[in-house]
Amino acid sequence: MLGLAVWFSASAVAPALQREWAVGAVLLTVAVQLGFVAGAVGSAVLTLADRLPPHRLVACSALGAAACTALLTLVDSAGPALVLRGLTGLFLAGVYPVGMKLTTSWSGPYTRGRDLGLLLAALTLGSALPHLLRGLALPWRGVLLGAAAAGVLAAVIAAVAVRPGPGHAPSPPPNPRYALALLRDRTARLVVFGYLGHMWELYAFWTWLPTYLAAATTVPAESAHLVAFAAAGVAGAAGCVVAGRAADRVGPVPVALGALAVSGTCCLLAPVVADGTPAAVVGFVLVWGAAVIADSALFTAALSDVVDRRYVGTALTAQTALGFLLTSAAIPTVAAAAALTDWRLAAVALLPGPLLGVRALRALLARRVTLEA
Repeated sequence: MLGLAVWFSASAVAPALQREWAVGAVLLTVAVQLGFVAGAVGSAVLTLADRLPPHRLVACSALGAAACTALLTLVDSAGPALVLRGLTGLFLAGVYPVGMKLTTSWSGPYTRGRDLGLLLAALTLGSALPHLLRGLALPWRGVLLGAAAAGVLAAVIAAVAVRPGPGHAPSPPPNPRYALALLRDRTARLVVFGYLGHMWELYAFWTWLPTYLAAATTVPAESAHLVAFAAAGVAGAAGCVVAGRAADRVGPVPVALGALAVSGTCCLLAPVVADGTPAAVVGFVLVWGAAVIADSALFTAALSDVVDRRYVGTALTAQTALGFLLTSAAIPTVAAAAALTDWRLAAVALLPGPLLGVRALRALLARRVTLEA
């Protein structure tokens, strides 16, 4: 939760940064996503998540991301800001995927959905934390410094209190080709395709949710960031926990399929609901915020079950890299759709993601694939 607080720190104060540096939310967010992809690809090729002590990798990476975020308060132009945001994403590639590997090392076969659900709940709250800070009327530098302070605390906790669990596999020999080899297996490939559909929607939803709320005719603009924190953070965390527990009972694939169906329906209803009452809009985005992230941990659990146990960290990092590369296209696509129509209609551009995810998961079910969470 603390380590991921820097992710959307700049996006939460994008209007202020637009005035300061003449750079918009699209570039600020895409720079992080592409930096994350670069870091994740490098980590996957070098199998860092499997060869280095994972708690130390998390600690150093969280500290690096925090430092880049704090330095943003000192720059005065768009170029250095975008470089720092790219480096922030690169360091975050050593926090989130490695955190997943650490979690699976402590998790048993019948509690993996619950445990990864808790991890994703923490990621969701952390990613939404800057919206809470912004909603409390902190100046933009205060939001960035608050997120950076959270990252420093995360680094201390990882270094002092976190250790790999009994399920942590011995360090394997380097195998740069494994990240590509996993896609040759049809079952693993379908899991990855489902994850890609989920990612097309998720980060674009998180990026543009405050803008969508501000465009809704009945939601006060000054409340948009607090509602965004409640939907993306609180409701999203609850969705992760509930979905994780359900996956331990019935398996990750049916639960993920249900979450994608709900979030896809929300994509379709978004233009209509935007003209509703404040209570209807808030209730709607709470449901959407819970559903859009609920399946994330389930794809992690599913992939962990079908790959070589020695290279779980590499497989998860590769899957995550592909997903975040796709988000760098989804985020500007929604902005382009809004420019052609408006922000209420632009949400429909997220629909292809859930459709792709549903198709991939239905193919998994048709193959009678049974995966334990």
